[in-house]
Amino acid sequence: MATVVAEPAAGTTPKRERGHQDQGGKAFNRLAATCVTLFALIWLVPLVWALITSLRPNEDIAAHPMTPWSGGWNLDAYKYAWDTYPLGYWYINSFIISTLSVIFAVVVCSMVAFALVNLRYRGKYAIFAIILAGLMLPTEALVLPQFMEFRALHLLGTYWAVVFPSVALPVAVFVFHSFIKAIPVALVEAARLDGASWWRIYYQVVMPLCRPAISAVAILTFITSWNAFLWPLLVLTQTKSQTIPVGLSGLIGGSAIQYAETMASCILGILPLLAVFLLLQRQIAQGVANTGIK
Repeated sequence: MATVVAEPAAGTTPKRERGHQDQGGKAFNRLAATCVTLFALIWLVPLVWALITSLRPNEDIAAHPMTPWSGGWNLDAYKYAWDTYPLGYWYINSFIISTLSVIFAVVVCSMVAFALVNLRYRGKYAIFAIILAGLMLPTEALVLPQFMEFRALHLLGTYWAVVFPSVALPVAVFVFHSFIKAIPVALVEAARLDGASWWRIYYQVVMPLCRPAISAVAILTFITSWNAFLWPLLVLTQTKSQTIPVGLSGLIGGSAIQYAETMASCILGILPLLAVFLLLQRQIAQGVANTGIK
């Protein structure tokens, strides 16, 4: 006589399986929180150490380098660094170069991505593949040909020698391409049927919808341009025309390093980037999430 075993009803999950799933989810959340905390400490500890060192006297640093709480704290190193070094000029140069790089990168890369998505012409996919191949090229490999190119154009020692290489960003093209490709084709076709030109579709239809991508590209370009070191070091020769990273590198070139003044200058140099990131971190996350980059 056959025995019939009743199967659990569809859509129900045994309590044991639910318990295992809950335990697995809690373990994963704990592991993720631990990893995030460790990475945060890796980045936070050097920043806190630099801040504490900038507040200590040089004599106390030399006598007790590993004891941050010994001696009195003061702001003398910040006053000395601001009065001795041309930090104001370095701030202005970095801000001008970073702002121009953001403007040109957003305009040029968005136009390139718009043409790759909406226009039809031969070799479109080959051009896009070449642009993406630029992601695999290290920046150091382009230093020599770019230097020879800008020397022939008599642009060495000017802002444009630093701005122009920051315009052609394969990452920015990829971000805009991913976002523009997600825009419904019917929207572009409706604008074309209404008689709108490609230029009008670009700046009145597509670009307003690309605000998250614009924010992400602008912020990441600003941070990258502000932190650039090798290329500005080669093309900006005068002291007052240098940027913050290049100028700060010259503070440790002497035989006797003033640790407090050097750390104070570093803290002053990263304050704008820290403020930009803290104020616009939501736009960065939103832009990266909406463009599909994980």
